Amino acid sequence: MAVNDLKRKVMPMLTPKRLRTPYLVAEAAVLLGSLTAAALTSHRADWHPLSLVLLLGTLVFLGQRLEVAIRSQRVSAAFIALALAMTLLGPAPAVVMGLGATAYSSASRRISFSDWMNNMSGYAAFPLAGGLLTRALISDVHHPGNRVAFAVVAFAVFMVSNALNFSIVAIDSRVLGGRPFGRQVRDLFIPLLPAQLAAGMLAAVLAAAYTYFGLTALVGLIVVLVIFQMLTLALLRSEERADQLDARSTRLASLQLGVLTTLLETLALRDHMTARHVAAVARYARELAREAGCDSAAQDLAHTAGLLHDIGKFALPDHILHAKLLSDEDWATIRRHPQEGATLVGRLDGYGPVAEIIRAHHEHVDGSGYPSGLIGNEIPLLARVIAICEAYDAMTARASYRSPMTPQDALTELRRVAGRQFDPELVRLFVAMLERDGPIVAAEGDKANFDEELAFERRARAIAQPRSK
Repeated sequence: MAVNDLKRKVMPMLTPKRLRTPYLVAEAAVLLGSLTAAALTSHRADWHPLSLVLLLGTLVFLGQRLEVAIRSQRVSAAFIALALAMTLLGPAPAVVMGLGATAYSSASRRISFSDWMNNMSGYAAFPLAGGLLTRALISDVHHPGNRVAFAVVAFAVFMVSNALNFSIVAIDSRVLGGRPFGRQVRDLFIPLLPAQLAAGMLAAVLAAAYTYFGLTALVGLIVVLVIFQMLTLALLRSEERADQLDARSTRLASLQLGVLTTLLETLALRDHMTARHVAAVARYARELAREAGCDSAAQDLAHTAGLLHDIGKFALPDHILHAKLLSDEDWATIRRHPQEGATLVGRLDGYGPVAEIIRAHHEHVDGSGYPSGLIGNEIPLLARVIAICEAYDAMTARASYRSPMTPQDALTELRRVAGRQFDPELVRLFVAMLERDGPIVAAEGDKANFDEELAFERRARAIAQPRSK
């Protein structure tokens, strides 16, 4: 079993004509040279016993009929039978069987002349190489001597021939299709390598069994080929479905991030102070999460939640967003923004952790907060982080309804309410961090701060990745 035809999309405009013609001539030369070498090295004994030649020829043809196309590659079970022809017969029978099978397959699929030439030259070259390698390692394949050594040689011939086959096709795809060789190795050769190793071991066992039991040892190969081909097909289809799911998940994640980014930018247009505030909170939250010993994933989560913690204000009317004085009714409306923001974000697949933080970022450790009255460690750690960062920025930033505090006065206020409103240990870490490192958020350049922090797609990608259903 091997990759016998990387069916590429024909892109003639990408390949200069001056390169295509010499390359096709080179493939024709490989085909002619392989045929000549096979004829010159052919021995009468290579075609005996005739029953073995007919059986392996039938199995090669049958395996080619069972080939499957997945993504940009075609896989055939014929390679096991062809490898046995290389080791049990010789180069000439293997070349004839390979050319006959691929000629039938190419004609039935009506492929282009360049693809046809690549298939024919490849299926002449690697069976010849495999047969000659066997003959070089074991002088008489009909009397191999040490059967264990013969099995090792059969395995080696299988793997070398398979690699040569892949290389011939991959070079063709690189020259005529422009597909990088390394990418083909990564995307096509390596995923199938475990199956190829298993197939190589199967070929080795069958070759050794033939020396013990004769032709009867190979009769069951028909069933084996069918089963092996079906297993490979199932493997490739599962990988294809996984790739499609990953692609859909990435597109969905990008769409969701785009929706959130648009909402934030729209909110920024309505209220530039809120935009500045969420950017600052996101920056503070990341640093405080780091100070608290959180890993990089939790730091990214804190940053994302900081950016989105006030997204519930998107639903607030303008007279509340821009008010200098707020009525009790206005405050009641504002108090709904954590729940509304959490509901909005929580509807996006994969944003559950972010929504949980948004919902709880106005909870107080003594249970006096909202919307649920959570107490102490009932409040998620990163929600407690956001609460401190939001309060500090609200106190020190210039708002429409009051004058800002100095940073020192704001830190004093945090210490005063620690243990009632805020987690006292996190307050201690926050104060120590600012006293040690100084200002984290620039006092000016608010729009620049917002734009920089809003570029969070890379940091949030792992959090935003939709879950497989």
